[in-house]
Amino acid sequence: MAYRVAALGLAQRSSARPADLPILDLGVQEYTPGSAEVALAARTSAAAADDRLITVWAARGAPHRHRRADLTTLVRQLWPISDADASARIKSGQIPDGMKLGIEAFRVTADAFREVVHDAMPRGEVSTEVSRRVPRSLTYECRSCEARHIAGNVWQHSGLAGGIEVQSRGRDAMLGPIPDAPPRPTESEGLDELILTYLRFLGPAGPIEVGKYLGSSTAEMKSVWPADRLTEVTVDGRKAWIPTDALTKLKAASAPSGARFVPPMDPLLQARDRDLLVPDRDQQKDVWRTLGNPGALLLDGEITGVWRAKIAGRKRVDLTVTTFSSLPSPRRKQIEKEAAEVARAREVPEATVTFE
Repeated sequence: MAYRVAALGLAQRSSARPADLPILDLGVQEYTPGSAEVALAARTSAAAADDRLITVWAARGAPHRHRRADLTTLVRQLWPISDADASARIKSGQIPDGMKLGIEAFRVTADAFREVVHDAMPRGEVSTEVSRRVPRSLTYECRSCEARHIAGNVWQHSGLAGGIEVQSRGRDAMLGPIPDAPPRPTESEGLDELILTYLRFLGPAGPIEVGKYLGSSTAEMKSVWPADRLTEVTVDGRKAWIPTDALTKLKAASAPSGARFVPPMDPLLQARDRDLLVPDRDQQKDVWRTLGNPGALLLDGEITGVWRAKIAGRKRVDLTVTTFSSLPSPRRKQIEKEAAEVARAREVPEATVTFE
């Protein structure tokens, strides 16, 4: 945990602009409006605005902030390595036949995006037009809309290859073309480098964890596992791997001090070995929910509670913190001080903290 917290930039707050933070190698997921800004504020005192960043559908088809300069490499890394890999990523009960298309599902959807989106468009309009251009097996009957829609996992997994930027989300969600978008890949390239990136931030780990992170299978990850650049270690009696060039930092890692509010789906919480992050199974259920994940409270490098935020107009953000054990007064004051960073990220002048 000490190694991960340091690697993820949570041990010491930097002053670097967001695009210069190492964590952007992996990307920062935007789970809810403002969550990416909170993740950045936990790592740097610099303003969150950085025109070198862009929001795209990336790992698992989830919206992530990435460097614009990295997109050409990223789109090739995320392109499926095989039909089996593609089918695993878009597996859905809505499209049992469509998932059998494998890489072809990615290709036709990405091409449809490029045919449809030339300017900023409402997400719903894009969905309608893309749905008309893909095989029927990739769509399903939406009862509420009384229309056929392309399955969400297919089109989000294909969005980056389709040159799509996520401009806004929510009720008025807008999509647009990525300026100077990299071409749609014809084959995967560099997945081994992406695996190394995952392990550099969230290792030691293995093919199971990486497969879950990408929404693929363990077998597919094993087929490109960069064993010659990894060192095997043991974590709680199980085999795991770390990039060989990170081994020294792993051995030297020491527990950090201080508090951090990390938002739901922060890179720290993306690790799939949840027993390591939060050993207590009941507490895991508090951190990772089926719907509506809270943020996590980090104290001295350990997850010690969860938090939720409510914006009170433009004046303040009210944080409700639920800790897994009682905290002494000095600890509470430390947390209250750190809450100001959440206010900064949400662009309000004040934060209040209520402990439960």
